[in-house]
Amino acid sequence: MTLEYLQNYWWLLVSVLGSALVFLLFVQGGQTMLLGTRSDEDRSLIINAMGRKWELTFTTLVVFGGAFFASFPLFYSTSFGGAYWLWMLILLSFVIQAVSYEYRRKPGNVLGTGTYDLFLFINGCVGCILLGVAVSMFFFGADFTVVKSNVLDSASPVISQWGPTHGFEAIFNWKNLILGVAVLFLARTQACLYMINCLGSDPKFTASLRQRALINGGIFVVFVLWFLAMLLTAVGYTAVSNAYGELEVTLTPYKYFHNYVNLWWAGLALLIGVVAVLYGIGRTVFDKGFRSGIWYSGIGTALVVMSLFWVAGYGDTAYYPSLADPASSLTIRNSSSSEFTLKVMSFVSILVPFVLAYIAYAWYSMDRKKLTPKELETDHHY
Repeated sequence: MTLEYLQNYWWLLVSVLGSALVFLLFVQGGQTMLLGTRSDEDRSLIINAMGRKWELTFTTLVVFGGAFFASFPLFYSTSFGGAYWLWMLILLSFVIQAVSYEYRRKPGNVLGTGTYDLFLFINGCVGCILLGVAVSMFFFGADFTVVKSNVLDSASPVISQWGPTHGFEAIFNWKNLILGVAVLFLARTQACLYMINCLGSDPKFTASLRQRALINGGIFVVFVLWFLAMLLTAVGYTAVSNAYGELEVTLTPYKYFHNYVNLWWAGLALLIGVVAVLYGIGRTVFDKGFRSGIWYSGIGTALVVMSLFWVAGYGDTAYYPSLADPASSLTIRNSSSSEFTLKVMSFVSILVPFVLAYIAYAWYSMDRKKLTPKELETDHHY
């Protein structure tokens, strides 16, 4: 296993974890519906349907960050350490989510369930939008510089330097927000599809979910097409190391369009993924007897997200472009761990299929019994 092979392998694993995280954001999407639902019974159904899965999203986020830290530590130190306002807001929103599910129905809750519902709503909106912003920075860049020789400076051994706003500028970049809003409405749409699949028969509530899926799905399609149009016409960074090991970066018009053409399997994954998502949404909305849309949409989402990671990192592409200094841009070649570290972790990654199998079994066990209003009256729930 050469270093280049290991770098490609770990970028593939990171893309799989990233796609799983985006799919599981349907939990956050469901939480954003709490404040717009007037019926206490419907609100209880939503909170308990999402409560079955919220730990999976939280855990996947942690594993995703851990995998990036272990395999591409320079990205971790640059992004997590520099754009800390962005990541602190994301992590804070997930912390209040965990607190809300833990204490929402506790005896002696002085804040009231309404306060914790508001916290869950905030997590749903902030978590989805800002994670979309973080991924969009892979394509539209960030304001940082990297000087590895600074590690020898005893007075200030800081490799990465960011602009004075430390990530705030990325949050308010309209290009990044396009993907953030697309992720939010995708999560809301998939929350509807998931609840249609896992909840017991309640014709009125199911009909309202199908209507919400149509509205939110329509908004998602508009924003994701907007983002893809920007992506395919964007100028990207082609980064290649010269004979001296120095990174030579050139601006390449339509870089990601060319990547999709050259990496045909990434383009095929994008096409199949988009079709699967649209099929899952469309058939669920218009076929009242169809309840499996979440699986088509979920698989399609995973394929689309993986394809975005692939064209961001493969094909001699800088997956984290520097707007301040193009030569500081990060690639999977100049930001990875050592060959020894990647090789050792690769043996550990053999356990990943067993973990996925356990998650699948846990998912099946939790959803084997459909959630109904009658069940909420007899058992302990969130």
